[in-house]
Amino acid sequence: MLVAVIGILYVVRQFGEGLRLPLASRTCTVQADGKVALDADQMANAATIAAIGIQREMPERAVVVALATAYQESGLRNLDGGDRDSIGLFQQRPSQGWGTPAQISDPRYATNRFYAALKKVRGWERMRVTDAAQKVQRSAFPEAYQKWADESQVLTRALLGHATGAVACSVGRDPAMRGTAATAALTRGLTLDWGLAASAAATDLTGLSVPAADQRGGWRYAHWLVSHAGDHGVKRVRFGGLEWTARGGTWNPVTDGSAEESRVVAEVFAEG
Repeated sequence: MLVAVIGILYVVRQFGEGLRLPLASRTCTVQADGKVALDADQMANAATIAAIGIQREMPERAVVVALATAYQESGLRNLDGGDRDSIGLFQQRPSQGWGTPAQISDPRYATNRFYAALKKVRGWERMRVTDAAQKVQRSAFPEAYQKWADESQVLTRALLGHATGAVACSVGRDPAMRGTAATAALTRGLTLDWGLAASAAATDLTGLSVPAADQRGGWRYAHWLVSHAGDHGVKRVRFGGLEWTARGGTWNPVTDGSAEESRVVAEVFAEG
């Protein structure tokens, strides 16, 4: 079980107050022995799927299977409906015992149910991606999942920390959240997705930090934070001598001497 504690930060220095974000659409590029492009919603969902897989101590291949399944079933989107009574990321059906519509509409619930079902499949680890997915989904198109195997492998490598600065997202002009609301949402997301313990919150907060046991662990959290930048008001993420900013949308070397090697630091947009 993960035991890292999310630290709430007071960010004293103000970086680029009044910055104007680029007009580029909200897009994310993932590069890790291959390249994948997703929009902000897809990226956030992919990051949550990967994190929950690790929290459940599933093998990395399980994350590949889960991502390929969600790619095929919903395009990595939390859909309100689908074929018959299908709902959500994995198009699970209440009528087949996956849960209530409200439950299945929660990406975290849906992801946990998928991993639980996959774990019950005997020998799934030795199957092709599409065969393992089909054992869970029982689709009318059993070969369809395989076409997403390569993209899912790229995402898995990046989101599980095997690549450095591998997730880069562009964020629109107006952040979805700011200040304490953004910090609280990020803290809650890290707690739910990764199983991290949150420290006590305070007021007027503009950031947080997560201890990193090693480089791989740090990049897992850093990539998750960037993946959720669009819907959580993340302005800056720093780790391993690099930083991502909403203004630039890419990872670049830290030049002010404040690089952190043992923790991932995130800053959110200030109030007002």
